Amino acid sequence: MNINYIIGIAGAFGVFLLGCVMGINIGPKAVGPMFTFQIDNLWNFFDAASIFITIGCTLFIVAASFSGAMLKSMPKHFKIILNNKLFDPKGYIDQLVELAQIARKNGLLSLEEKANEQSDPFFKQAIMLIVDANDQDKVRGILENDIECMSARHEDAAAMYDKASSVAPAFGMVGTLVGLINMLKSMNLSGDGGASSLGTSMGTALITTLYGCLLAHMVFGPVAQLLRGRDSEEVLCKQIIVEGVMAIQAGENPKSLRERLLTYMSQKQREMGGDGSGEAKG
Repeated sequence: MNINYIIGIAGAFGVFLLGCVMGINIGPKAVGPMFTFQIDNLWNFFDAASIFITIGCTLFIVAASFSGAMLKSMPKHFKIILNNKLFDPKGYIDQLVELAQIARKNGLLSLEEKANEQSDPFFKQAIMLIVDANDQDKVRGILENDIECMSARHEDAAAMYDKASSVAPAFGMVGTLVGLINMLKSMNLSGDGGASSLGTSMGTALITTLYGCLLAHMVFGPVAQLLRGRDSEEVLCKQIIVEGVMAIQAGENPKSLRERLLTYMSQKQREMGGDGSGEAKG
């Protein structure tokens, strides 16, 4: 479980709600307690029409901009970002070194059984390509093209949340304009209570901008960033697989292979045994 994401999002919303209800009484003329809390203030930040405009328009524009298959993948995206230990580059390195030892002892054909044991389709494909005695350039080309296409698909998924992150504040402003127009149309400064209701109406009009900013920076933005982080982790593991199988095909010494593949990981990752695979290579 990606506890950092949960703590971050929950903490951001918690601080926001606390800021909505909390008052700080400081200064030379301050009287009474330093902190005051007005729970009723939360109602000042609720407006059904604003929620309807901001969330509804954002979701429909995203739906209009991306395919149905992409939209159906949204639950899968959240599952991916909540899974904190999906990729283990150190584990792939250990497996590749083991395969190198088997290949040096029994030949490349002996790796077919190991390939069939793999749950990772990319790893299995990579092993079978060298077992079938394909040319090195052909093997590398197929595998690298697979990585590029996968990364492009992942970028499309992240772009969907980028789109939502950019659209939400825009529709927050649209909602604000709608509120201001309605306020000005109904305002009667000469009538009873006309001027006194101006502040309340203005506050309601501005709430949609608040909702748009919250959606962009507390919901959609972090998801896009985490999806790109997961893509970087998976690309790193697949690059290790490509270099590993190419070295196995060339008959490289297993010990030398391990040392070379470890260079794809930062020193901290090596010491942690592969955890934190999304960190930059050092």
